[in-house]
Amino acid sequence: MTSKPMLVLGMMSGTSADGIDAALVKISGAPPHLNIKLLGHVKQNFPPSVRNEILRVAEQKPLAPSEFSQLHARLGKLYTDTALSACKRLAISPRRVDLIGNHGQTIYHQGEPVDFLGAKTASTLQIGDSSIIAALSGITTIGDFRSADIALGGQGAPLVPYVDYLLWREANLGRVALNIGGIANLTVIPANANPSEVFAFDTGPGNMLIDALVSRFTHNHSRFDEGARIALRGKLVPQLLDQLMQDPYLERKPPKSTGREYFGAAYVEKVRSLGLRYRAKPNDLIRTATIFTSLSIVDALHRFVLPKAKIHQLIVSGGGFNNPLLIGQLAALLGSSQAGARHTVPSSPRTKAVPGIEVLSSGSFGIPVDAKEALAFAVLAYETFHQRPSNLPSATGARGPAILGKISYAPPR
Repeated sequence: MTSKPMLVLGMMSGTSADGIDAALVKISGAPPHLNIKLLGHVKQNFPPSVRNEILRVAEQKPLAPSEFSQLHARLGKLYTDTALSACKRLAISPRRVDLIGNHGQTIYHQGEPVDFLGAKTASTLQIGDSSIIAALSGITTIGDFRSADIALGGQGAPLVPYVDYLLWREANLGRVALNIGGIANLTVIPANANPSEVFAFDTGPGNMLIDALVSRFTHNHSRFDEGARIALRGKLVPQLLDQLMQDPYLERKPPKSTGREYFGAAYVEKVRSLGLRYRAKPNDLIRTATIFTSLSIVDALHRFVLPKAKIHQLIVSGGGFNNPLLIGQLAALLGSSQAGARHTVPSSPRTKAVPGIEVLSSGSFGIPVDAKEALAFAVLAYETFHQRPSNLPSATGARGPAILGKISYAPPR
């Protein structure tokens, strides 16, 4: 443990499995007066063969123990390469980096206990061997952040709300921090909130459904809808949107979390089948899926947030912020004049406009939208290194605070 500022490299690869985001962060102090300064961030894509295998495994396709072991080690090496590449690109020697916080790649997440071998069991699995990262980079590494929270009865997700609270709490403003990655999740921070008043949950799909449809219809030539160009060439399919908005997950009360297990390949096939029923073209399906993502977020605000807290600002991070149709719809329904708000659909009682909520990017506060999650795991690693808990039981549903993650020490210098 140290009272000196630390340089921590946070790494994150999300549900979309499109690559690894790395953020170098200077951190000092202790909550509630934690000083967090982003020094730089980089992104490294997964090799296509690795990404394909991650997605195959995450869709619960058969995997031999030997293949699992090899993939776990291969990802450990890739995370190491990303860490060292980030140091080089940010012009800092790895010897100056005190700690790495690596989220790892989620290949399974079951936050709610289910029957398994005679007992109710919940579990989560993020792979990418931290021991390899520590050994090859020479930097002590913390990984496997979610399991301790699950052991205490929590969902193991979302974990970023602890950092959202440190970054965005404000005496006179109620804020929601929204991250739109593969899955969309939000953190509610009421004005002048204490940690126990913060709550968070996964709202449903973020980019995952859109990306999967784009990959399918472009035969993997495109992995996402850049600039919403495909969606903007399509038409909304109201009947399909209405059916998607009746999904049972949207009605489940927080705390709740989800992932590829629910909104993965089987869900995409369901959407495609419904599209055939309504004679929808590929562009129409992608447009409808994009609008669904926006409306499911607004629906979550209406159901679970606005009855409990007055919200003034929505602070958005994640790749979804770069989709003008998705953000335009959000901005229109939240009473903002953000560019793209012309691309709207008629609102329902669950998605009616909420005047006066300002839609901002995390970049407005000096944290680029693609760096926020990696920065968060740098902060979580810093807290674990100092033997402090960093889950929020009000967000995850855990019985109490947990010190998150497992530490792999670097070899002696």
